[in-house]
Amino acid sequence: MSSQAEAPLAPSQLPSPLHPIHHPLLDAHGVKLWCKRDDLIHPTISGNKWRKLKYHLQQAQALGKTHLLSFGGAYSNHIHALAAAAGLRSGLRTTGIIRGEAGIVSNSTLSAAKGWGMELIFVDRQSYRRRQDPDWLAQFAAPDTLIVPEGGSSPLAIPGVAELVAEVPFSPDLWVLPCASGGTLAGLIAGKREQEQILAVAVLKGGAFIQDEVCRLHPAAATTPGWRIALDHHDGGYAKFSQAMWQWVQAFSTETGLPLEPIYSGKAMWGLFRELAAGRIPRGSEIVFIHTGGLQGLAGLREQGRL
Repeated sequence: MSSQAEAPLAPSQLPSPLHPIHHPLLDAHGVKLWCKRDDLIHPTISGNKWRKLKYHLQQAQALGKTHLLSFGGAYSNHIHALAAAAGLRSGLRTTGIIRGEAGIVSNSTLSAAKGWGMELIFVDRQSYRRRQDPDWLAQFAAPDTLIVPEGGSSPLAIPGVAELVAEVPFSPDLWVLPCASGGTLAGLIAGKREQEQILAVAVLKGGAFIQDEVCRLHPAAATTPGWRIALDHHDGGYAKFSQAMWQWVQAFSTETGLPLEPIYSGKAMWGLFRELAAGRIPRGSEIVFIHTGGLQGLAGLREQGRL
């Protein structure tokens, strides 16, 4: 990719900072915790979205594609990031296939995407469930179009996420991250050192399928030891959260200075501390928590009156 093409995507902070986190429960268990602040990579294309989209954009240019099409919900961080990434590049169009009706789901996330030039096509839930069906996808296929899976989770996401590991100047005992579509977890498995462990906190109910999705994206994960998905910290399901959990997250952010939201990063941190309190984290562990971004979603939660 030429330097001219890369310029609009140049991250404002890469490598992303590594911040130490201090908390009484960590001290009680002799655990050291750092946060990999991927939320600071770029003002609008932050966290795992920047890493997962990097090689999709490079492939689009290599194949001569001028149009990116992808999928998401009304408050999708992925749709927001994709629109920003492509909208900042001259001559690259984007289309978002959005679950829901236009009159119902109009919000700041989608307004920003439209502002960056993204065309929005709204479909009902039944149609949206077919987003991986080749027959249904055929209606969107075109010579100039690269279809990017929901969340940016495809094999092209793997190398972008794997690069994160080399940015940390030591080998932690444990990596911790939220997971939903499995792409970030697959990339981390590909990049981790042999002795390092990974705890992925599923942010949705019924997340057992994520393991199969990770192995589909990165087949070597099936024979790579040292990673597990915690399924019991979803707090009601995807995009759902209790007031008790959100109060915990707010108190944690106030005490540590680490900004979190309740859908991904906050739920994963809450899950980590529940694992720690339950004795499932070895004493003396050195842990790196990956902040995968998503803070822009707070505006949507406020619009919905949920915060």
